[in-house]
Amino acid sequence: MGPMVKNASIDGEWTVVLPSKRRQGRRKPKPKIHEEEEEEEKPWKSDDLEIDPQRQARVKQKMENSIKKVESSKFYTTFLEQLKCAETQLQMVMYGIGSIESYESPRFQLSIAILMKREFDWVGNIEVFDPVLSATESSVLESLGCTVLSVNEQARREALKPTLFFMPHCEANLYNNLLQANWRMDRLSKIAFFQMYEEQVTLDPAVIRATKRIIAARRITSEFAIETVSDDYFPAFHDSSWHFFSSCLDSELPLL
Repeated sequence: MGPMVKNASIDGEWTVVLPSKRRQGRRKPKPKIHEEEEEEEKPWKSDDLEIDPQRQARVKQKMENSIKKVESSKFYTTFLEQLKCAETQLQMVMYGIGSIESYESPRFQLSIAILMKREFDWVGNIEVFDPVLSATESSVLESLGCTVLSVNEQARREALKPTLFFMPHCEANLYNNLLQANWRMDRLSKIAFFQMYEEQVTLDPAVIRATKRIIAARRITSEFAIETVSDDYFPAFHDSSWHFFSSCLDSELPLL
C-alpha cells in the first residue's frame, strides 16, 4: 500500500485514511456523455412490475454469495484499513448501480456498501436508484436493508446533511447534475463522493456542458485512489476514488 494520508471532511467531523492517488495500470473505458437534461423529478416504477419469487430467491442468493466473497477477500481487508470511524452519521445514496441480477460488478459494488453499513455505525440509511432495476431486484435490495427510491432524482439530490454519494462508474451527466444541485459552499462541504470521473480537456460543446462542474470541482477536492488489489475486483472498482470537498472552501465558487 502506498503512503497513508489523513483527510478530514464534512466540517472536520469524520476522518478517513487513504493511500495517495496513483494511476492503475489499465485504462478505464471512456464514460458515456449525455447532454445535460433539465427534466423534472418524477415518480418511477419499474417496467417489470411483478415480483417473481423464484427470481427473487436466485438474486438474493447471488447477492449473499457476493457479500461473502467480498467480505473474505484481501480487497475488502485493504478497503477497511483505509477507513476510520466517523463522529457523525452519513447517509449513503447510490445512483446508477445497474442490474444486480445480470452482472457481477453491480453486486460487488452493492456488497461493499452493505458491508460498510454492517461494519461502521456511522453509515446510515442506504438509498438506491437505477431505472434498470426490476421489481424483483428492488425487493431483494429492500430485504438487504436498502431503500429503493420511488422518484428518479436525476442525481439532483440537495445535500442538506452529510451524505456519501456512492456512484461507481456513472455517466458524467449524473455527477454534473449532483454538483449543479449543490454548487454552494455550505452544501459541498457536506458531500463525499465514491468515484467521480476525470474528464480530458475537449472542445466538444456537448462534453463541455456535461462535465463543466466536474472539471471545476477538481480545484476544490482531494482525491484518493481505491486499491483494487486483485483482478477479481478490477471491473467493479477500477480507477475508483474517494473525493472530498475542502471544509474551508473559498468565499466564492467558480461561476459556471
